[in-house]
Amino acid sequence: MSDGSSADCVAVVIPARDEADRIQATVSAAARLGGVGLVVVVDDGSRDGTAAAARRAGAAVMRHARNRGKGAAMETGAEAVRLLDQREHRDTPRHLLFLDADLADTAAMAAPLIEPVVAGKADMTIAFFAATVKLGGHGLVVGLSGAGIRRATGWQPTQPLNGQRCLTRAAFEAARPLARGWGAETGLTIDLLRKGLRVTEVEVELAHRATGTGLRAQLHRAHQLADVARALAARR
Repeated sequence: MSDGSSADCVAVVIPARDEADRIQATVSAAARLGGVGLVVVVDDGSRDGTAAAARRAGAAVMRHARNRGKGAAMETGAEAVRLLDQREHRDTPRHLLFLDADLADTAAMAAPLIEPVVAGKADMTIAFFAATVKLGGHGLVVGLSGAGIRRATGWQPTQPLNGQRCLTRAAFEAARPLARGWGAETGLTIDLLRKGLRVTEVEVELAHRATGTGLRAQLHRAHQLADVARALAARR
């Protein structure tokens, strides 16, 4: 029976859609993090070779036949970890480290997110990137999320939409069901703070692919805006 020791006390969950070019590097880097014994990739309706690339890198892969959104992908990944913990008869469930699929090799720098949770000093950590690139309107969604979290809880994170988060299984369960789609992070932060759980920010040397300013990027931001607005409206 597993005791949830520090050598295998964290599971990485990576929601991914059409990330075949970066997912293998992201999985490989995440698997090298201290305390990580499992990497789960949730292929959220990809139309490329994301799932195959993730498997080649050693991840356990769950697949949605159609795109269901980030919140659903996070829940699918967390459920897969729960079932594996149960199968292994673990006394202590693994902590959950959520990472975005496009981090590539920089995922190896996510260790500071894990440490406060494993040490029992935080129920959830949220990353803020040491270096960020602001492009084409993303600030509108960030501003909406940050202001909404502040109104709901009195606290405003530096990067409220950041998907790089580590949390205990108990904290994750306390926030279920997650908000829909891109509203998941906003809802998660509000729900945990309202329940009195400890949430802290951690600076990390992670980096995304630049989002860009083209039509596809603008549509992505429009979906984000709608999902964040829904999450906030549900928590008024």
